[in-house]
Amino acid sequence: MEYVMVCVGSMVILLWGIGHLISTRSVVAGFGLLSGDNRRIITMEWIAEGLTMCFIGLLVLIVTLYAGPHNLVSIIVYRASAWMLIAMAGLTFVTGARTSITPIKICPLVKSIVAILFFLGSAW
Repeated sequence: MEYVMVCVGSMVILLWGIGHLISTRSVVAGFGLLSGDNRRIITMEWIAEGLTMCFIGLLVLIVTLYAGPHNLVSIIVYRASAWMLIAMAGLTFVTGARTSITPIKICPLVKSIVAILFFLGSAW
């Protein structure tokens, strides 16, 4: 069951990160007229968050596939990834989730659910 939880969580956060990367252009355009610097900063942040989520998803998936869910390294990776997602969810909750953009509003929930899956998958 731990295997399923971490694999599902890793795929969800990987796909959520890919969604971030794909939607970067439309998200930045949604801000309307921006200075060049502001456009680059928003683009950079949006890509960085997407890449971070992709990295977390791939890291957990690779560790699980090659080492299995029941060893110390896997447990450390799952828990560290979960804490990072909790931190990201907290940041998004106090900033982006207060916007009118629905995907950003549910982003803290997605990150928190995946973190819970990682925590549950690391319990042995």
